[in-house]
Amino acid sequence: MPERDAPIDPQSVKILIADDDPGLLESLRGLLTIQGYPVRTAAGGGAAIEALREKHYDLLLLDLTMPELNGLDVLRFMQAAGLETLTVVVSGNSTVEDVAGALREGAHDYLKKPYEPAELLATVRNALHHKALEDANRTMRARLEKSERLHRVIVNNSPDIVFVLGADHRFRFVNSRVHELLGHARRDLIDRSVFDLVEPEDRDKAEYFFEQAASPHPHIRSVELALKPGTPSRTRRFFEVAVWPSSNSDDADNGETLIYGTARDITDRKESEAFINFQAYHDLLTRLPNRALFRDRVDVAISHAQRSGTQLAVLFIDLNRFKVINDSLGHTMGDRLLQEVGQRLQACIRKGDTLSRFGGDEFTLLIPGLASNEAAIQVADKILESLQAPFKIGDQELFVGASIGIAIYPDAGDNLEALIKNADIAMYREKSSGKTGVRVYSPDMGGHPPRRLQLEQDMRRALERDEFHILYQPQVDTETGHMVGVEALIRWDHPTLGLLGPAEFIPVAEETRLIVDLDRLTLRTAIREMQRHSRAGYPELRLAVNLSPVLVERDDFVEDFLGILGETGFPPDLLEVEITENLLMSDTPDTVHKLNRLGAAGVQIAVDDFGTGYSSLSYLQKLPIHTLKIDRSFTHTICREDEACIVNAIISMARGLHMNIVAEGVETEAHRDYLRDLECPMIQGFLFGQPAPLHTLLENEALFAAPTTCQ
Repeated sequence: MPERDAPIDPQSVKILIADDDPGLLESLRGLLTIQGYPVRTAAGGGAAIEALREKHYDLLLLDLTMPELNGLDVLRFMQAAGLETLTVVVSGNSTVEDVAGALREGAHDYLKKPYEPAELLATVRNALHHKALEDANRTMRARLEKSERLHRVIVNNSPDIVFVLGADHRFRFVNSRVHELLGHARRDLIDRSVFDLVEPEDRDKAEYFFEQAASPHPHIRSVELALKPGTPSRTRRFFEVAVWPSSNSDDADNGETLIYGTARDITDRKESEAFINFQAYHDLLTRLPNRALFRDRVDVAISHAQRSGTQLAVLFIDLNRFKVINDSLGHTMGDRLLQEVGQRLQACIRKGDTLSRFGGDEFTLLIPGLASNEAAIQVADKILESLQAPFKIGDQELFVGASIGIAIYPDAGDNLEALIKNADIAMYREKSSGKTGVRVYSPDMGGHPPRRLQLEQDMRRALERDEFHILYQPQVDTETGHMVGVEALIRWDHPTLGLLGPAEFIPVAEETRLIVDLDRLTLRTAIREMQRHSRAGYPELRLAVNLSPVLVERDDFVEDFLGILGETGFPPDLLEVEITENLLMSDTPDTVHKLNRLGAAGVQIAVDDFGTGYSSLSYLQKLPIHTLKIDRSFTHTICREDEACIVNAIISMARGLHMNIVAEGVETEAHRDYLRDLECPMIQGFLFGQPAPLHTLLENEALFAAPTTCQ
């Protein structure tokens, strides 16, 4: 805003003079022009109006007594048009009534003719300064109005609840989001206490927070609170509430301390946190506690039993016939069966007991506050009885039983590991007897865990100690005898059992879901080794890796798999994943979608051990299958006419579907020659050597020419 005595730059203003006296017009023009003012003249009221229509003027020097259209007519035109030009009346013959009328019509000042030049210039300067002040005030008001509009837009369209509380913690203002998020009407909240909105369990926390927030030096600026909904149809929501107290007397009419605040809806985040926490401590398939939560519950129960001198029992429950059902009907059916088994077992236990899914088809049960061994046996018998009725899943009626081992604290162990191990031993003793029943652990059963449990424990340690490594079996072009690809095979160099093949540990890995880590390890290691040898100058080979159905069924399978390819930069068209017929036969939309996504990314897909599963040719057209691998059982008997017909039929079918063929289990030259006669394009087997490290195969001149350069 300009200062009162600040000079006005003459060149910055525009002045219009309206008079019917040409001599006076020139006199005024000359006087003002000498002072540096840009001036335009209008000879009469009509000319003045035309000039005002053409452009804006800061100041109008106006004669009242002009013929045709006089000064009052010009003033009325300016008012009607809403012009902001300041007007000074310069007139000699006007009456007092004329001057008063001019002032009523919006004139700013009056100067009587004849005038003194100094008086005229002073009047012009004062008028222009007044005009500058008016313009500055008008600009400031416009800015304030714009700021207020912007403030209202921001507050009313904020994704958060914006509120103002008085010193009494009652609402002075709240925006419309409170209705959108909680269903409370804004008007109903004014003068209500903020604590009326807080759920009872958070009331104490809220009172402490708002009390300290109003202190001169608050140490907590935000808090998470559950707030009540305004209507029964809504559910409560969680908010992160942040506040900024102010004691500025300008903020309120009475100068009270106001608390400005926002409440951000964090319900989705809280639900995500709860789900993540649930995932960490529960099996997502059965919704039962997992091992981690079971361990916590057992540790607490043992501590209580030590203080109270009571007993507890750990039951190890292993389902019978589950593997047969899972392998024959598919993992989807197996998963549904596990869910229903979990529900039946849950119905057999007390509120204070803990049932968990231990892994695969195994469950564990904690019974704290045990009155006697017989009480644990009664619970186990109740479980066995509940499993006798068939499970109706889809159009299938399924029967499963269970073998149950019981370990009693403290006789069978004073910690979780000992109790689980001994309950497992008792369960396997019962299972090995060929009966479906219950057995309580006793020291004469021995102290060593069964091989399966020991393998699982060793496998977990082996993953941490890098005891697994990858060997490769060559895939050979039948015509040239040259290696064109390799299949990656995982091996376990067990510290006490020696080198273990997949048949010895893969079933345990699949039951415990450790197969997910093994498959990822195989893929990453094989890609890394292939890339290292490619950089050394060896030509690129196709890499084949096996994928377990357990891995494929995971929700994040495709993203995880393609993420590894993206991280390593391995070409998708050089990678072939081998899956089983049983996985394809599950024929779920989810499986089809996942495999189609891999195919779309350029990854080749092979059906392993083709011909041994529940074959259906429909999936060969439905899915992006690139390769069929003939099972070794057909290769071994290929010299028999009936088996040769089967192999020939598979090769012909694959050729008609534009698929590649790899025959596994080629161990003799007769096998090789027979398959070559059948025009099988690729073969693999012990004829070309046992699975070996990649560098060993690449240096075998019989399989592969030496590289052009080695570094």
